[in-house]
Amino acid sequence: MAMAASPWNRLRRRGQRVAEESKDELWALKDVSFRVGRGEAIGIIGRNGAGKSTLLKVLSRITAPTTGKIKLVGRVGSLLEVGTGFHPELTGRENIFLNAAVIGMSRSEIIRKFDQIVDFAEVGRFIDTPVKRYSSGMYVRLAFAVAAHMEPDILIIDEVLSVGDLAFQRKCMDHAKRLRERDVTLLFVSHSMFSIKAVCDRSVYLAAGEVVYDGPTDEAIRRYDSEGRMDMSAWAQATVGSDPTQCPIYIRKLETLSERGEPRTLFDHGERIRIRLHFEAQEPVHEPNFAVALIRSDDVSCCNYSTAMDGFSTATVAGSGMIELLTPPVKLVSEMYTIHALIWDSSFQRLYCSQVGGNINIRHPTLSHQFGVFHEAAEWHWERESSRELGPG
Repeated sequence: MAMAASPWNRLRRRGQRVAEESKDELWALKDVSFRVGRGEAIGIIGRNGAGKSTLLKVLSRITAPTTGKIKLVGRVGSLLEVGTGFHPELTGRENIFLNAAVIGMSRSEIIRKFDQIVDFAEVGRFIDTPVKRYSSGMYVRLAFAVAAHMEPDILIIDEVLSVGDLAFQRKCMDHAKRLRERDVTLLFVSHSMFSIKAVCDRSVYLAAGEVVYDGPTDEAIRRYDSEGRMDMSAWAQATVGSDPTQCPIYIRKLETLSERGEPRTLFDHGERIRIRLHFEAQEPVHEPNFAVALIRSDDVSCCNYSTAMDGFSTATVAGSGMIELLTPPVKLVSEMYTIHALIWDSSFQRLYCSQVGGNINIRHPTLSHQFGVFHEAAEWHWERESSRELGPG
């Protein structure tokens, strides 16, 4: 569909209908084909470099496809980058009229919806301030408000809403649901699987510029997560070999449970989690170190626990066994996390086993990953300082 090539080659081939592929060309998208019906909400997921943003630019007609064609029926609104189409020297008011006109709104339509746009973006106090003085959050709120109020038939959103605060994200999600009720088609890119699941019934999973899967969102996320496991497994295989059963000790099974021992995969913020590792030691292993990490869906390692860090010794193990970790209250924000378990030798010089287990979901009442990794309630103190006159120095 679209590819990246040298500027000279792009200029030389201008006007040609089809570009010949050569060895020095990288296809950002290749053989990507799918249909989207009216009123569908489609998630576009994949690792960095998979071609997600390129796909949205092609669909938004910002980038022309090298081969193939795009057919869009209806009015298209897109929000791909913070402040795209805004002139930094113009005020918020002027940029609303400019940006709305660029995306196809008539002047009478802009005037009619101006107050709604300003109220939605929450920039009323600064509407006559040049947008170069806006924060990134104000930028994206105004950009989203303009795009959303053009009454599009198709709304294309890249992951720019992460700079908004939680209240604004909720407002956007609510607005997206209202758009769906009016049969507006949504195409949504995000690294947050929570957001994808909340908005999209169907998702397209891209890898290396190609469609790996197109179908129900739950299955798309499962496959997306499996790729992450394969990446970790590839690292583990390079370290411990392709067959873990040939190692002195390996993990047979991994379980996640509630503090009371009930099998669980959904936990509330602040809950303790039991993680059981069932292992097999094929020969006596002296003081193996067991470690567990919680990996966020964007591959950020958020929590790490190990027997060595906690001063726990297993002495010498042999045969079948089970070791259990009871975490302290887990204060991570709402996201999906993957369990990664490892077994090292006593000196951390040799990795015996690495296993990527299942997913758990942690639910925070208000915070998602845009607000950091974890949330711990702090103590705040406030007092009024008495006014006093300063005497001569």
